[in-house]
Amino acid sequence: MTLSQELKHRGLTAQFSHEKEICELLDGESFSFYIGFDATADSLHIGHLVQLILMRHLQKAGHKPYALLGTGTTLVGDPSGKTDMRQMLTAEDINRNAEIFRTQMSRFLDFSETLENRAEFVKNGDWLLDLKYLEFIKDIGVHFTVNRMLAAECYKNRMEKGLSFFELNYMLIQSYDFLHLFKTKGVVMQVGGDDQWSNILAGADLIRRKLQKAAFALTTSLLLTSDGAKMGKTMKGALWLSPEKCPPYDFYQYFRNVDDADVINCLKMLTFVPIEEIIEREKFVAAKDGAKINETKELLAYEMTAIVHGKAEADKAQTAARSVFGGTATDRNNADMPTTIFTADDFDSDGKIRLIDLLVKTKLCPSGRDAKTNIEQGGVSINDEKITDVNAVIEIDEFVIIKKGKKNFHKAMKN
Repeated sequence: MTLSQELKHRGLTAQFSHEKEICELLDGESFSFYIGFDATADSLHIGHLVQLILMRHLQKAGHKPYALLGTGTTLVGDPSGKTDMRQMLTAEDINRNAEIFRTQMSRFLDFSETLENRAEFVKNGDWLLDLKYLEFIKDIGVHFTVNRMLAAECYKNRMEKGLSFFELNYMLIQSYDFLHLFKTKGVVMQVGGDDQWSNILAGADLIRRKLQKAAFALTTSLLLTSDGAKMGKTMKGALWLSPEKCPPYDFYQYFRNVDDADVINCLKMLTFVPIEEIIEREKFVAAKDGAKINETKELLAYEMTAIVHGKAEADKAQTAARSVFGGTATDRNNADMPTTIFTADDFDSDGKIRLIDLLVKTKLCPSGRDAKTNIEQGGVSINDEKITDVNAVIEIDEFVIIKKGKKNFHKAMKN
C-alpha cells in the first residue's frame, strides 16, 4: 500500500488542490511541506494531533516537515469557524505559547541534526513583523479580489456580526507565509485542517499566479464523532496534550470511553496501529462483539496515551484504569488515578466537607447544581458507598475514592 493510499484508507486526507499530482508527490521522492500552528493557547489540543500524526506519516516516508509557529499570524487571529473576533494576545504571550508548542511537537517529529529530512521549526514573526504594509499590499494584495475572499468559507460565519478589515488580512498573510517558505525553503505543499481549506488554497494560488510555479494544498479530515460533532470536548474543556491541563489518566480514560461507533475511526486517524489489524478489529465492531470492542478501546487508549505522553505514562494509566474498573476497593485505593489534595482550609471546624463542594473542587462536577443532580440521581459513591443525600458531609482521614457515574473515579486526599 502506497503512502497516499494509506492516508486515504485512514481517513486522514480531505481535499486536494491537485489530487493526482499530490498523490504522486506523496508516493515519490522527498519533498518539503509545512503546517502552521497559531499560538493561541498554552498547549496544543487533540485537534492539532491530526496534523502532527500526518506530519509523522510523511516524515517516516522520507518527506521533510516544517512546523510553522504563528508568532506573527497569531497577532491577527484566524477568523475561520469563529462568530466573534478572537481574543488579542500580546507578543510575549504568543512567544511563550510557541515555545510550549515547540516542546510538545518534539514528541512527534524527529528533529535530529543527522537526519536528512529532519523536521524544522520556523516562526512567521521573523518575516511578517518586518513587512512594510504599503509594499505588501501592492505586491501581494493585487493577486486577491475582495469578492472571492468574502465568498470563502473561512469568512462566512463572521459576515453577520461584522468582519473587521484587520481580520480580512489573515488570508493574505497566511498566503504570504507559503510564498516565503516556497522561495526560501523549497516548500511545495501546505497542509492543514479542512476548516483551513480557503486559506491554504489561497497560498498555493498565490505562488502559481505570482511565480508561475506549481504549489499544492492538502487538508486533513476534521476529527469528528459519528454524529458529526467535533471530538475532544470534555466537561473540563478541550482535550489538551499538556499533562498539566489534562493528566495522562484522564487522557487515557477519554479514549477508553469513546463511543463504539468512533473507536475504529480514532484508531485509523490517531494511531500507527497497522491498517490490516484495524480492519480486523472493524469486524468486531460491526458484529457488536462487546468483549472485543472493549479490548479495542483499551488498545486505542493505550496507543493514544503512549503517543502523547510516552509509554511509561501509558503503562501507569492502563494499570490504574484496570485497578479502578476491574479491581477490588484495595486496588482502587492503590491506583494511580487523578487526585486532589485538600488542606485544612477546605474543611469546616469539625474537619468535614460538604459532598457537593467535594465534587466541585475535584472538578468531577462543573457546578454545585450539577453535583446536586448527580447525587439525587444516585450517581455518586464514596468508597463504594452510594450517597443520595445532597446535604451529606464527608470526613477524610487520609483519602477517599469518589465515583461519579460508571466511569469517573477520583481520589481526594487530606494534606
